[in-house]
Formats: sequence, C-alpha cells, structure tokens
Amino acid sequence: MLVVDSEAMPLQPVTTDGATGCRMRELITARDGAPTFAMRQFELDPGGSTPWHSHPWEHEVFVLSGSGHVRGAEKNQPFAAGQAIFIGPNEQHAFVNTGSQLVRMLCLIPVDQVCCR
Repeated sequence: MLVVDSEAMPLQPVTTDGATGCRMRELITARDGAPTFAMRQFELDPGGSTPWHSHPWEHEVFVLSGSGHVRGAEKNQPFAAGQAIFIGPNEQHAFVNTGSQLVRMLCLIPVDQVCCR
C-alpha cells in the first residue's frame, strides 16, 4: 500500500508543443509498483490548455477544481469540478481552462504509456 501527499510531488511544466499554462505531477507510477495505471495531477492556469493530441489508449479524468471545456474533433464539452471525463482511444482532445480559477484534475492512463510531458 502507498499513500502519497500530492503537494510533496514535483510540479513540472508540460512542454509538449501546444501546451500553455499547464503543469503536471506524477502521483503514482510504475516506479511505485503500480502494474496497470498511472495517476497524474494536472493544473491549468486560466486560459491554459493541454496540447491538442490523441493516443491509442483510453484515459479517465476527474476534475478537482475549476471549469473549462474538453475540445474534441466534433464538439467542445464543458466540464466543472466534481465531474468525471472519459476520453476513448484515438480520440483527439485538449483540455482548456475557460474559467477564472485554476483547473486541477486527476488523469489515469496505462502505466506503460507516456503522454503530455
């Protein structure tokens, strides 16, 4: 068993092309013995976004604070604190903070994949 203090984990800027005002903490990874999923925490400044991207795996996101929209290939979907989001495999997407407060969200991906660094 492992309990992690998220605030004690390093907060790194996301430098992938297209990311603005975006930072990430790796909370639980393969280094911690996780065999299946990695848990990451993202922060988006007001006006910030993750890069426009896709990947061959699904991922799940839980919004801890703030609001914005998930940009999709066909439409934008609004989100707010307390909501869960499913992104399917190969689905183009970007998270955009359209509010005036910091967006914080948890993101789960397969432990052996790398995305948005």
